[in-house]
Amino acid sequence: MATPSQSQRPSPEHIFGVLTAFQNSAALKAAIELDIFTAIADGANRTNVIAQRVNAAERGVRILCDYLTIQGFLTKTEDRFALTQESAIFLNRHSPAYMGTLANFLASETHKKNFDALTESVKKGGTTVAQGDNTKPNDDFWVTFARSMAPLTTVSAGFIAELSGAKEGKVCKVLDIAAGHGMFGISIAKLNPNAQVTAVDWAPVLAVAKENAAAAGVADRVSFRPGSAFEADLGEGYDVVLLTNIFHHFDIPTCEKLMRRVHAALRPGGKAITLEFVPNEDRVTPPMSAAFSLIMLANTDAGDAYTLAEYEKMFCNAGFVKTTLHPVPDMPQQVLLSEK
Repeated sequence: MATPSQSQRPSPEHIFGVLTAFQNSAALKAAIELDIFTAIADGANRTNVIAQRVNAAERGVRILCDYLTIQGFLTKTEDRFALTQESAIFLNRHSPAYMGTLANFLASETHKKNFDALTESVKKGGTTVAQGDNTKPNDDFWVTFARSMAPLTTVSAGFIAELSGAKEGKVCKVLDIAAGHGMFGISIAKLNPNAQVTAVDWAPVLAVAKENAAAAGVADRVSFRPGSAFEADLGEGYDVVLLTNIFHHFDIPTCEKLMRRVHAALRPGGKAITLEFVPNEDRVTPPMSAAFSLIMLANTDAGDAYTLAEYEKMFCNAGFVKTTLHPVPDMPQQVLLSEK
């Protein structure tokens, strides 16, 4: 009988890798905080030069840069380091697509604490550490989100702006619910000079959206309504309502409650545009969308990543006649377009 090759034999390597995966995020976060990628982009490609540039010990920089090379964020030729294409685009501070700020939120102490308590969250069926009810304000958490995560929206915000018909330039009234950094509504306002945007979120979070609207040159066409999306006066007669990354925080009855408010705020023929992680019916594919359920288990009381069938039922119960699914190019999320 043939002996199985080494690659076919069971190995604990995968288990070891998963249990030590926190080291990967710690290394990347440290490199971002030290601005190592920008230093290399600026020509500091040897350990001693990088160390001097980032004000760190040469031994520490050598070990960290070697590790980043192992993980695919750098390349190394003899004693010289260089950026990969991915790192040059997203981790060099000079790049217009810089995403280093994501580490402030995704690798925060809050998230670490929530996942350290995951065993208890599984037993309970919801978070045991975080403020799990996101119908209530949590200013520090969401202000950090708004200031950190905006760079990730570039592709999806542009996709949503086009899907909304912003290029047509028609007079358009837009409601941006749980606006956060405000970039989704702002993107529509930038593309359509006749769009008026109303952003709803907690007051401290809207302060970030105001800064972004001013920086984008659309402050005169963005107004703000502080408060809960479940309680604030949303207004009415909107052509488009944006619901970006909000439904996964709540259980199905709460999602339906919000969508009924959205339905009432839209004019006849208006559209609700939802951005979400939408797993397939098997709930294990595609990997990133399906895995998002675990994040909600650790961080919320009852949130989840919902399938298309679940969204269709929720939105139908809220009064919408049709919902279609639109994958966002080069992103793990999808857009649901619901018609009133």
